[in-house]
Amino acid sequence: MTKRVLIITYYWPPSGGSGVQRWLKFVKYLSQKGWEPYVFTPENPHFAIQDASLLKDVPPPVEVIRFPIWEPYRLFNRLTSIFSGKKVEQVDFVATERRSWFQNFGMWVRGNFFIPDARKFWIKPSVEYLIDFVQRNKIDKIITTGPPHSIHLIGRNLKRKNAALKWVADFRDPWSEWDLLDTLHLSAWARQRHKKMEGTVLQEADLVLTVTPYYVKQLMQLGGKNVHLITNGFDEEDFKSVEHQRTGKFTIRHIGGVDELRDPRPAMLALKQLCIEQTDFSQSVCVEFVGSVNAAFKKFVEEDNVLASHVTFVNQLAHSELLKLYGSTDVLLLVLAHAAHASGNIPGKLFEYLASGNEIIGVGVAEGDSATILRQAGVGMVYDPADGQGLQQAFLNCFANWKAAIKPNAKSLSKYSRRELTDTLISLLEKLD
Repeated sequence: MTKRVLIITYYWPPSGGSGVQRWLKFVKYLSQKGWEPYVFTPENPHFAIQDASLLKDVPPPVEVIRFPIWEPYRLFNRLTSIFSGKKVEQVDFVATERRSWFQNFGMWVRGNFFIPDARKFWIKPSVEYLIDFVQRNKIDKIITTGPPHSIHLIGRNLKRKNAALKWVADFRDPWSEWDLLDTLHLSAWARQRHKKMEGTVLQEADLVLTVTPYYVKQLMQLGGKNVHLITNGFDEEDFKSVEHQRTGKFTIRHIGGVDELRDPRPAMLALKQLCIEQTDFSQSVCVEFVGSVNAAFKKFVEEDNVLASHVTFVNQLAHSELLKLYGSTDVLLLVLAHAAHASGNIPGKLFEYLASGNEIIGVGVAEGDSATILRQAGVGMVYDPADGQGLQQAFLNCFANWKAAIKPNAKSLSKYSRRELTDTLISLLEKLD
């Protein structure tokens, strides 16, 4: 008997970034393990990162339904650029201060009028289309993944119209407890609306998935009745071609976006101090940020004579190009969000960092979920942002290993492979029958 499942997701190739890879890889391996996945995604989404190289991972037999969406982001970004006189990147909106009056107004509108988010206008037409689609294709299981969390409301409304459907709600980030909401100037009424919507999803979904142990506890406390952990991971096939080479410079890289909730300044200040105090280190080290970086951090680096001579910025690269970079990297910098629920922050890229074979230095909650994974893997540690001495010593230790051509010996990482994680997903889906 054919096992069919419909995945409803906003992010799908050619969308790029780590958020798209979770369900792209699940679809890849579901199709290899006897399942027939369908994917429902916007035809004309607005996303900051594009990566056509990810299209190669979409199995040819998989039917991808691209359905039109209307969302106000393009208009808002255009108006923001007009009022500010410059192009404003998405990472510049996630800010705690120094926003223009128009940005502040826009964030207030976004937070209080577009609930749960600006993709809410896709809910009703999607449900109307999918009611017939799931029946025609004899689909008995659907999966929604958020953010954006409006996607979960599509699943909820489909379930309400067809009680026989088994519905899985996948939370890649929290909802009402999401740190991002704190930057949107929410009114008490708006926050309550988020909590109410989230509550209906947690109660009505047959299965709730999330990506960190902290989030599992959080969602259960908020009313989730069947919450399970499936972390993000890495695809072993992606790393078969990664070849490590001796670098001419001690090369430290950060992969991915930098905004004001993810602040690399503590690590950069530790590096700066080492450059001032140790000539050998200063002559050997180079730091590269690959991806979108907010204007405030770029300015911080460019206005510092020491850092400006060691730090460079590279625009977003295709995933296939990032994989090549891992082989010419000595240390990967992991910057975790500094916010109320930072203990549960495990960026998707952490697992690719692990698979890269490089040492990892993290900045964030030293006893959080990410720190636990790094310690267990034996490839790095997370340091509190205030622990400048600890960060300096970590960089010095890695520098010594670089000079001695020593690479870390990671412990077994198989439980984070996309193939094995898909086995866990299948086990949970089969229990819904």
